[in-house]
Amino acid sequence: MADLEDGQNTQVRGSSGSLYELRNVGGAYSCSCPAWRNQSHPAHQRTCKHLTQFRGAEVEKDRLQSAGATPAMPRPPGAAPAAGPPILLAHSWDQLTDLSGWWMSEKLDGVRAYWDGTKLISRLGNTFVAPDWFLEGLPDHPLDGELWGGRKLFQRTVSIVRRQDAGKEWQQIQFVVFDAPALTRPFESRQQQCRDWLAGAPARFSVLSQELCQGLEHLRGELARVEGQGGEGLMLRQPGSHYESGRSWTLLKIKSFHDSEATVIGHQPGEGRHQGRLGALLLELPNGTRFSVGTGFSDAERSDPPPLGSVVTFRYQELSDAGVPRFPSWVGRRFDAVQPAAKTPRPRPEPAPASIGEDIRRFEYTDGASQKFWEVAVSDAQHTVRFGRLGTAGQSKSKTFAGPAEARRDAAKLVSEKLDKGYREITSAS
Repeated sequence: MADLEDGQNTQVRGSSGSLYELRNVGGAYSCSCPAWRNQSHPAHQRTCKHLTQFRGAEVEKDRLQSAGATPAMPRPPGAAPAAGPPILLAHSWDQLTDLSGWWMSEKLDGVRAYWDGTKLISRLGNTFVAPDWFLEGLPDHPLDGELWGGRKLFQRTVSIVRRQDAGKEWQQIQFVVFDAPALTRPFESRQQQCRDWLAGAPARFSVLSQELCQGLEHLRGELARVEGQGGEGLMLRQPGSHYESGRSWTLLKIKSFHDSEATVIGHQPGEGRHQGRLGALLLELPNGTRFSVGTGFSDAERSDPPPLGSVVTFRYQELSDAGVPRFPSWVGRRFDAVQPAAKTPRPRPEPAPASIGEDIRRFEYTDGASQKFWEVAVSDAQHTVRFGRLGTAGQSKSKTFAGPAEARRDAAKLVSEKLDKGYREITSAS
């Protein structure tokens, strides 16, 4: 692997296309990326994926251990992830089931965590590096719950619980308990046992409050109250039900806005105040539907967007007739979820992923006898049009203009012509 001599520096390109500088000053390595800068431990005990990739995982691990750090190094390529705990997952309410008499609670917007009696584990089986003081007071029995930092603070919560230094930031986190998975008793009995176990425990531990649903009007009123305070929605639990592993109709989630997961397949450039940073993410659903999300990002997230191939969560109001999420907004990157399993997709060509510097818009036309697609990608002073039958790679043509404004203007003209011919947009820049 490559390395830097004392006093040397070099530049590497990150997954978002940004250039970062690696330096070696007296054996202290550094990187200009946000992930390296935002760590709280001493500079000589920091690392990041760019240093690890450049120097090699083993070399970087040895350096950090010599410096007194015990970092969690990236999983080697091809290594199997740890097995996740057997947790209960919810279905979305079907709008038909009468939920009168069900137990109703707030849906917390945090990070799911399973206490196995000795440590906290993520949905994927990874151990959270929580401080010893944080874990004091938990029972020697399995608990299912959520690491929660408060309403509208999902990204901050994720950034804290994913750290490997067991820092003081954990003072901002609560562990809210849902259930006792190992007990073969009805829900109500398990809830009481959780309260007994946590009686007298530190305030950072609590059992999620439950209220009996009195009917549809009561449910809607509680949903409005929770969402009005910045909460995510409600969870409904069937009375007398037992804990089971996997998705179950005994646990239902209800929200005015839906959320879902998608895979990042491209970065679209920002304009104006966001010039040189992320403008929007190009995402793909498991069924192959592609769309972009351009709202909800912080400046830091626009400067260091999630890499291609990562799984992210977005929120939307409804699906269009073409199955495209309406009014999508960014929630955050998922580190406790695997890439969504693909469903049977519509026939679709496989275009090259968008890169920073490209805006892609896709349109499709179907009239029974004809099934066609048409795409236009604008990059600086050039646009590229790709078209053909659905299910084929199609053909492409590029055209160069005097400047970016002219390229975008001509692309807009072509889009207008396609809409007049009956094409429907599948993705668009936000």
